[in-house]
Amino acid sequence: MAEQSGLKNRGHTVADMEERRAAAEAFTGATLEEIARGGMDPETASKNIENMIGTTQIPLGYAGPVDIHGGYAQGRFLIPLATTEGALIASISRGMSVINDGGGVSVAVFQDAMTRAPVFRVEGVEHATRVMQWVDTHHEEIDYAVSTTTSHGKLVRIEMFPSGRSLYMRLSFQTGDAMGMNMATIASEAVCRLVETETGATLVSVSGNMCSDKKPAAINMIEGRGKTVVAEARIPREVVEGRLHATSEAIVETNYRKNLVGSSMAGTMGANAHAANMVAALYIATGQDPAQVVGGSMAITTCEDIDGDLYIAVRMPAVEVGTVGGGTRLPCQREALSMIGCVGEGKARKLAEIVATTVLAGELSTLAAQAAGQLGAAHARLGR
Repeated sequence: MAEQSGLKNRGHTVADMEERRAAAEAFTGATLEEIARGGMDPETASKNIENMIGTTQIPLGYAGPVDIHGGYAQGRFLIPLATTEGALIASISRGMSVINDGGGVSVAVFQDAMTRAPVFRVEGVEHATRVMQWVDTHHEEIDYAVSTTTSHGKLVRIEMFPSGRSLYMRLSFQTGDAMGMNMATIASEAVCRLVETETGATLVSVSGNMCSDKKPAAINMIEGRGKTVVAEARIPREVVEGRLHATSEAIVETNYRKNLVGSSMAGTMGANAHAANMVAALYIATGQDPAQVVGGSMAITTCEDIDGDLYIAVRMPAVEVGTVGGGTRLPCQREALSMIGCVGEGKARKLAEIVATTVLAGELSTLAAQAAGQLGAAHARLGR
């Protein structure tokens, strides 16, 4: 497949879509029959929705190809993206093309654990201390309670936070290739029943909001939730100036004053240009929980000028994705996953690396457009 600039290729006739889809099938080896049909048998969604009345369609396209050098994602990928925002896929494709000219993306997963944080009512500080001591000295019993609920999940960490007559217990689980929220919840309930029986603490809620699920939270920024992923690229000076019509110095300053200082002034969780855009489009396309875009939005984008070259990186502390269960069972979403080789077991970390790569490309393109004063013109041309 020819390299895409991302700023052309706008035809939307049936013939245009069929030609583009055939090219994607040839490039990826995936069969996109369900995507071509654009609907589904309601039975396939029986575990995903109640009171189903039909489907809502969102346009699906692809960005790339992009060269990825990761611990799990290795090679050249076309990235499926579902969005209603004109110019988004064009911008991401431009970023990917520029990144390829610099040798591709390097990306790694540094942590992988899904959390659930029950809250107990205790009698006071002394009782909280006794409960915490019991937990610290009875890991075998706790691990056994977890094992009765899942053969895929494993408890890897327990943190405890007392506050007056409340005791929060943040449990971290490895959940295999499932996103793992349901697995973590069921296993946490089993742990809570054991703690109640053995210590006299009273469970108030299996989720005490220190998890923290589907809400921006400093604890997830610091400790991570799901996969913590870092992606980076170095773009040569001549590529920055020739392809992005900006300088490394200008992009670095834009990132500093916009993403770092501006985000600090606003008090945002994360410091990025528009990470949620890429996360939402990829999550919807591949059957992830769209609410987990909250975690994906907490990315930090950093840029440096290295001898005229542009170094750009994103840190994503909460990439909450899976390749089994949930929406990944749905036919169109499963085909989208097949485009990037992320169907089934052994693929969740690969998907997380692809998420971070896509965010990096989108951040690069948007920062460059803003540094060059082109953002408004691009949206006027492609987004109206």
